[in-house]
Amino acid sequence: MRVTHHPILPDAPEPDCTIYYNGKPLPAKNGEPVAAALLASGVRVFRETAKKHRPRGIYCGIGRCTDCVMIVDGEPNVRTCVTPARAGMRVQTQKGLGEWTDG
Repeated sequence: MRVTHHPILPDAPEPDCTIYYNGKPLPAKNGEPVAAALLASGVRVFRETAKKHRPRGIYCGIGRCTDCVMIVDGEPNVRTCVTPARAGMRVQTQKGLGEWTDG
């Protein structure tokens, strides 16, 4: 689901690293926003709200809202739209307010 050929922009490089989404390996480009890598792999739900457990995904895409927060390497409430992907990163769907984990 990535744009690989564009009439104006240069061709995008192929994914060059792997991140892990809920334990599943996904391709990513080193340094691209985690949210972009997830969206390119078809992931649309990043978290569930605390009160009504409703799904949320990317909304603003610039780090201002909290719809894209996930647990990244054990740290909850990480805004994935502005967090660069790197090899081996572990990303988990956040339930409610999130909890610290061991990664």
